[in-house]
Amino acid sequence: MKQRGEKISMLTAYDYSMAKIVDQAGIDVILVGDSASNVMAGHETTLPITLDQMIYHAGSVVRAAQRCLVVVDMPFGSYQGNSKEALNSAIRIMKETGGHAVKLEGGKEIAESTQRILTAGIPVMGHLGLTPQSIYKFGTYQVRAKEQEEAERLISDAILLDQYGCFAIVLEKIPASLAEKVAKAVSIPVIGIGAGGGVDGQVLVLHDMLGITQEFHPRFLRRYLNLAEQMKTAVASYVSDVKSRDFPGEKEQY
Repeated sequence: MKQRGEKISMLTAYDYSMAKIVDQAGIDVILVGDSASNVMAGHETTLPITLDQMIYHAGSVVRAAQRCLVVVDMPFGSYQGNSKEALNSAIRIMKETGGHAVKLEGGKEIAESTQRILTAGIPVMGHLGLTPQSIYKFGTYQVRAKEQEEAERLISDAILLDQYGCFAIVLEKIPASLAEKVAKAVSIPVIGIGAGGGVDGQVLVLHDMLGITQEFHPRFLRRYLNLAEQMKTAVASYVSDVKSRDFPGEKEQY
């Protein structure tokens, strides 16, 4: 798709019902994101979600997906600092979920884990820029790589991931000009989230773009529905119909 100049569409999903809709709508890639920690479990960060929980979510998504690529986030603690544990975590994800690839956050600092997973024949998607699993190191969710030194390191990391054999990279919340430069510097697709339009594709969190989450308002987010309000209206109507004895009606009984 990159070689053809065709943009790649990617969204998150975490359960069977939503993944089925997303797949049928024609998405290219579903990411079973560790953002499930936030949108599904209500945690403040992505750090608390476990490998077992990610496997549960990923298995649910894979059972729904009939045509798209399914990539599974490796959660915090499942690959950093121990390449043997990283490989075992990746193998569990592939065997127990049926997913097609895994995604890891980081560049040179996780080189050993990335390479070890790749040598086992498991496709790896990289993730650079704002890496939410490192939020306590950064201390903020602000735009990354605005300074020259960090920008150069990011380009270097992207080239390394390409050389290792990763099949794609997610770039999160970095200047659009830098993201475009990275996309041109590597042979593999670059998927952006808050990284401008000069990359090879885009990813958003499903619950954000559908307007289910309401408290999140980054510049890069386009809300395609206000589903939270529509759902509240529907539930309120149901409550009213039950209280007024309007539901169930004559035709809704046996």
